[in-house]
Amino acid sequence: MKFLRFVPAALVFLQQGFAQTNSQTGFQPYEESIPGSTVTFTMTLIPAGSFTMGSPEGAPGRKPDEGPATTVRLDAFWMGAREVTYDEFLLFFNDEGISRDSEVDAVTRPTPQYIDLSWGMGKQGGFPVNSMSHYTAIMYCRWLYRKTGHFYRLPTEAEWEYACRAGSKTSYYFGDDAKQLGNYAWFAANSKNKYQKTGQKKPNAWGLYDMLGNVAEWTLDQYKEDYFKTLGSNAANPTIVPTVTYPRSVRGGGYPDNADALRCACRQKSDPSWNKRDPQMPKSKWWLTDGMAVGFRLVRPVKQPTPEEAEAFYKKYLEN
Repeated sequence: MKFLRFVPAALVFLQQGFAQTNSQTGFQPYEESIPGSTVTFTMTLIPAGSFTMGSPEGAPGRKPDEGPATTVRLDAFWMGAREVTYDEFLLFFNDEGISRDSEVDAVTRPTPQYIDLSWGMGKQGGFPVNSMSHYTAIMYCRWLYRKTGHFYRLPTEAEWEYACRAGSKTSYYFGDDAKQLGNYAWFAANSKNKYQKTGQKKPNAWGLYDMLGNVAEWTLDQYKEDYFKTLGSNAANPTIVPTVTYPRSVRGGGYPDNADALRCACRQKSDPSWNKRDPQMPKSKWWLTDGMAVGFRLVRPVKQPTPEEAEAFYKKYLEN
């Protein structure tokens, strides 16, 4: 089965000429308001550049799917300073202007949850949204695009690790000492087994909060065990377009995870067991009953696609 497709038509805009420099004149971090509400979120500019993706042989905690480490080049993009919150997501969930039972207009909102999938950990007030499928995260991005006119999507695996590292080469973006992790992340040792409001811990060098811990974050990519071998050397803006529902790549670790799972290079993969307690037949494509520690973060490429490219992109990622 072939997974790797670096330049499908719907992703042409991910491959913008690598002539962009790290000094993106005129491009700055910004705050976006969601129309019809008082809810805002902040997008931080991530400069174009190259980095060594993965972990070196012999690194503490290293797993086989983290290498061989290789150089990856990326164009500039904006990334959400924080994980998408319930405050933002519930505007989509409760949007009565779109249907819950038809995808003819391609702007469908999620079906109701049969139980509260926040499990009492908190919703409005800055808590990260959780328990949604990869499909739901993409649908939210499409809804937000329709609302704001700005194209949003999930980060690729490469973009996520590049942004997380923020120029660092260590196990964590603050260094190698896991004893310092509590200053930067919510994880098994300090979370009390629940996610926390975003932005309470120290950010990385590029101003991104909770890149490690709190909730793990969906990426665009199909998970592939031999990702780095498929990638080759000196890849530019790589992505693996999903062709099957499972597995998809998840990064950052979550509040139930130990320190090892929060390393910048650590890769996780989705699994059908994340929805094992869903009593519906067929099981919901929107919600994960046992994915309570999975959320997502937004990316907006500096070079925006045309409306036709944007719609082709969403279709591409929603059809499998």
